[in-house]
Amino acid sequence: MLDGLALAETTPGPLVLVLTFVGFMGAFRAPVGIDPLLSGFIGATLATWVTFIPCFLWIFLGAPYVETLRSNRALSAALSAISAAVTGVILNLALWFGLHVLFAEVGRLEAWPLSMPLPDPSTLQPAALGLSLLAALLLFTLKRGVVTTLAVCAAAGFLLQSI
Repeated sequence: MLDGLALAETTPGPLVLVLTFVGFMGAFRAPVGIDPLLSGFIGATLATWVTFIPCFLWIFLGAPYVETLRSNRALSAALSAISAAVTGVILNLALWFGLHVLFAEVGRLEAWPLSMPLPDPSTLQPAALGLSLLAALLLFTLKRGVVTTLAVCAAAGFLLQSI
């Protein structure tokens, strides 16, 4: 997933294209009776298809009725709930990636009925933490743009790797 996220962030397309990469890798690594490359292509195509087709249908078929739908209180409440759920999924993904970037080992804390990630503090990666803090400083304190922040953090990461 980290490789897929990195790949998606290098393109001007939507982040959801990570699913295409994951579909390819999953099918490529577990081909069932066919060539792995063909299996990966089929997996990528299927993941892309089922990700985008419902969205396109929703947008193109529903667009003429958006204003009408806004006045429907029940549907408006349902769409607000969907927006809240999507925000929760994005937050969950951000926390998952953050933990796996900052810590080399992340286990699970199982306390019935809860299950949550539990990082091993001894595996904290100082370089990743430093780059994260640098990015936060540039974005939130110094009010620099995303391009400047990416350039500075890329240069700092390159220097860290060179040492």
